[in-house]
Amino acid sequence: MNRTKDSSTSLRIAIQKSGRLTDKTVDLLHGIGIDFDNYKRNLMVKTRNFDVELLLLRDDDIPEYVQDGVCDLGFVGANVTRETQADVTVLRGLNYGNCRLSLAAPKSADIRTADDFDGKKVATSYPNLTRDFFGNKGIDVQIVEISGAVEIAPQLEVADAIVDLVSTGGTLRANGLIELETIMESETELIRTNHELSPGKKELIERFMVRMDGHLQAGKSRYMMLNAPKGSVDEIKSIIPSMKSPTIVPLAEDEMVAIHTVVPFNELWLIMEKLKEAGASDIVILPIESMIL
Repeated sequence: MNRTKDSSTSLRIAIQKSGRLTDKTVDLLHGIGIDFDNYKRNLMVKTRNFDVELLLLRDDDIPEYVQDGVCDLGFVGANVTRETQADVTVLRGLNYGNCRLSLAAPKSADIRTADDFDGKKVATSYPNLTRDFFGNKGIDVQIVEISGAVEIAPQLEVADAIVDLVSTGGTLRANGLIELETIMESETELIRTNHELSPGKKELIERFMVRMDGHLQAGKSRYMMLNAPKGSVDEIKSIIPSMKSPTIVPLAEDEMVAIHTVVPFNELWLIMEKLKEAGASDIVILPIESMIL
C-alpha cells in the first residue's frame, strides 16, 4: 500500500480487527479527533487528518507486531501482552475491556484451592500465564492448551479445571463452574515498540498521547457551575478538588458569585452534597469532551 508520507514519520498503530475491544478503541480514536472509516472492510486504514495508519489484526498478534517494529503502537488487552511475553513498553492502562484471568473448577469437583490442583489437568488458552501461576506456587499441573470454548473442557473430561477470562462470571455459572482464584486483572492498554523510532515518529507519539490523555481525563471529570454567597467562597474552595483554582465570577445580585470548576466524576455526588451544605445553589454539571492539562 502506498503511504502519503515518509514511513519514517508516519505512525502505524495496531488495533483489534473484531472483538470485545474493537468498538471502544475505535470510539477512543474518533474521540481524539482521528478521522477514518471502512475499518470493518479493510486490514489497513489510512486516517484522513493525522499521519497514522491503522493495522487491524487478531488481538493475539498485536504484541508481536509491536515488538517486531511492524507497528509503532498497539491497543491490546493486558492479558494478551503478558501471555505472549512480548518485549514492548506499556504506555497507559486505558480502563476499558476490563476482565480477569481466573482459575475455575466444576461445582461438583473436590477442588477448591490452588493446592488441590497437584497432578490435575487444566485447560486454558493462556498456557504461559497458567504455567507461571502454578509454577510460582510449586504445584505440578498438566496444561491442556485449547484455543476456544475452554469452559466446556471439564464436561468433555478433557481437563479437571480451567483458566480463562471472566467478565461477569455468567459463562462459568452456565457451565457449572465456580471461580476459585484470580490470576491477573486485565484491561486494554496502549503498548509501544522498543525499536528505535525516528524523531518524526517520536513527535507524533507525543502529540497522540496529549490528545489521548486529555480525552481520558475528560471522561473521568465533569465541568461544574454553581452560585454561592461571597461569604461561602473559602469554604467552597476547600471542598472542590479543582485542578488548580476555580473560576469565580461576580453576579449581578449583590453578595453572590458564580463558581466554575472541574471535579472528578467518581466524587461528584459527595462533592455536591457538601457544596449544598456550604450554601451553593443552582449547581449545573456538564460532560467534558477533552482536556489539555
